[in-house]
Amino acid sequence: MELDEIKQRALAHLDDVSDLLALEAWRVAYLGKKSPLSQALRSLGSLPLEERRRLGAQANQIKELLEKALLEKEAALKAAEVAQTLGQEGVDVTLPGRRPTLGRLHPTTQMVRAICQVFVTLGFQVVEGPEVEWDYYNFEALNIPPDHPARDMWDTLWIDSPERGDKGAMLLRTHTSPMQIRVMERTRPPVRVVVPGKCYRYEATDATHESMFYQIEGLAVDKGITFAHLKGTIGEFARRLFGGERKIRFRCDYFPFVEPGVEVAVDCFACNGAGCRLCGNTGWLEIMGAGMVHPGVLEQVGYDPKVYTGFAFGLGPERVAMLRHGIDDIRLFYSNDLRFLRQF
Repeated sequence: MELDEIKQRALAHLDDVSDLLALEAWRVAYLGKKSPLSQALRSLGSLPLEERRRLGAQANQIKELLEKALLEKEAALKAAEVAQTLGQEGVDVTLPGRRPTLGRLHPTTQMVRAICQVFVTLGFQVVEGPEVEWDYYNFEALNIPPDHPARDMWDTLWIDSPERGDKGAMLLRTHTSPMQIRVMERTRPPVRVVVPGKCYRYEATDATHESMFYQIEGLAVDKGITFAHLKGTIGEFARRLFGGERKIRFRCDYFPFVEPGVEVAVDCFACNGAGCRLCGNTGWLEIMGAGMVHPGVLEQVGYDPKVYTGFAFGLGPERVAMLRHGIDDIRLFYSNDLRFLRQF
């Protein structure tokens, strides 16, 4: 049977359905496992590639059309049934009220809170900062002077403002790292903070990139802080968030405001390091960048780098949520699709 014929016959029969029992029979007949449409989909494998692509797309479109028509018909039948019941019997005031639909936290908000809670138990304080920032805090004070090649790492959204002053131009912050400077300017060591918030970059969106996203920055500064403290803190965080059996990997990486800088990864919790689709068959999942605070950054805020040292890290909660739940497209977080959001 041709696909168009299946569609026309299904829609014609649907018009004749008058109750929910008949509607269920229609669903089994035209969308069930033994329906002509399902059989047509299963038979595509024997066709040439180009014909398989064309007919497969057409069959999926018809399936979506029939599923939508099914939902609309079901809603209409239920509404008619309720109206008929009310017309015959009136309203039963003894029935309990309908429970209102309760909202829930967005998956990104859930992940931000979970990450911050781990660091709070490790002695960190949660602080927030402005999303509209000065060039000085976003770049210069973080060891990224004007015309430095590192600025190409951030596709910055600049703000046309007549006010410049000694802090440079205004922009939408590209990371939460400016709060490193703001916190250290008004705080003397010891410093232990994590900074959650939104960041903005002018870049094309795809499955792993968005122009607006969340980031969580961490900073610890005190006398005698070493790379061992960084490894211990990040390792404890990863084990608390992903499981006590997790292994941690540190590899050298470049970030202008830390020296040395590292990329932090955990062994894949889907395959336990054996290699799978989620980890790209590497056995590892990158979760953040980190490193020891650059001496130039400490000097910028009046800290003596011969007395004080520190470490910093930054991670994206959406990326962590994607890894934790096996989500393959970051755009799902902001598509407002309740079918996706209700899973969390």
